[in-house]
Amino acid sequence: MTLLLASGAWNTVWSVILAIVILLVMITVHEFGHYISGRALGFKIEEFAIGFGPKLLRIKGRKHGTYFSVRAIPLGGYCAFEGEDEEDGDPAAFNNQPPWKRIIVLVSGALMNYLTALVFAAICMACFGLTAYKVNSVSVEEGQTCQYCLSDGDVIVAAEGRRIYLSTDLIAALKGKSEGDIALITVIDEDGNTVERQVKMRVDCNFENYSDTSRIWRALGAGTYAAEDGNLYWDLSAEQCPLGFWETLGCSFGYTWRMAGTIFRVLGELLTGSLGLDTIGGPITTIKLTSEMAAQGAQSFLTIAAYIGVNLAVFNLLPIPALDGSKVIFCLIEWIFRKPVPRKVEAAIHFAGLILILGFAVMVDLLQFVRC
Repeated sequence: MTLLLASGAWNTVWSVILAIVILLVMITVHEFGHYISGRALGFKIEEFAIGFGPKLLRIKGRKHGTYFSVRAIPLGGYCAFEGEDEEDGDPAAFNNQPPWKRIIVLVSGALMNYLTALVFAAICMACFGLTAYKVNSVSVEEGQTCQYCLSDGDVIVAAEGRRIYLSTDLIAALKGKSEGDIALITVIDEDGNTVERQVKMRVDCNFENYSDTSRIWRALGAGTYAAEDGNLYWDLSAEQCPLGFWETLGCSFGYTWRMAGTIFRVLGELLTGSLGLDTIGGPITTIKLTSEMAAQGAQSFLTIAAYIGVNLAVFNLLPIPALDGSKVIFCLIEWIFRKPVPRKVEAAIHFAGLILILGFAVMVDLLQFVRC
């Protein structure tokens, strides 16, 4: 019993370490994007740090005088440009560079996150194939015909001509259809053949939001099964569809692009109130969920790494003070009006935004705790 408890505790610790490693890698990649573009465009960089807090190791580069450091808290990192938050007489200082150069530097972090996510997604699909939804059984009521139904064992690969990567793709493809309408669903049947089926919707596809996946399976007529806990669950499973080399590249682009679109749509639903704040989480929830997925194996590890990469890319480009997207807005204002917003005013706005972001992160984590 003691050995089993020790083994379970070690697995938990190891999965948390994996989660922290994923986050640290993605943040480091983000800051490295700022670094390489800044170096290429002639910006003066004071320090490139992995982690934050007290420094554990610090080395000064000989050629440019940039400090490279490793710091104690492995949940962040930064690329500190000279003159980024204040006036500086050096022509190579951040705020003395042309706005277009600063914009390139600012968006490079998100671009690197996206490219890294793309690599993780491509590796995952090359090794394991594309994950698709398999409908193990179809619900057929007495007297009902299966002329316009899915068949048991169908693996859904497209709907209404739209390739399916995520459940949100099915929502987007079926949204607006009414009960009795016909949808064209492309499947791989139990014999391995690609078949196009005409499926009659069982219910209206008036989805409440992009998490309303239950209505998808009701509309498509998926069957249910009773679990040991007494609850009914949709009779679905994940199926790995092998891909060729070029198909892997194409699907990795499609998958990460659709994922980014889903994140934007979810953010929109949060703003409109269609989704509650208790459906998202802050840093603690992210580490918890990431550790749970990372512990499930290599495929889950690669999947969550790709998701975090896309998430960071999207989030950092939002026009929220303190984020890169907001800084891009200030650069555009300076570029258009040929005069910057006073640096002290901009710095105060970004500081206020940072406080709000930190407060929001704590709040959503607390909501998750209360929900549990």
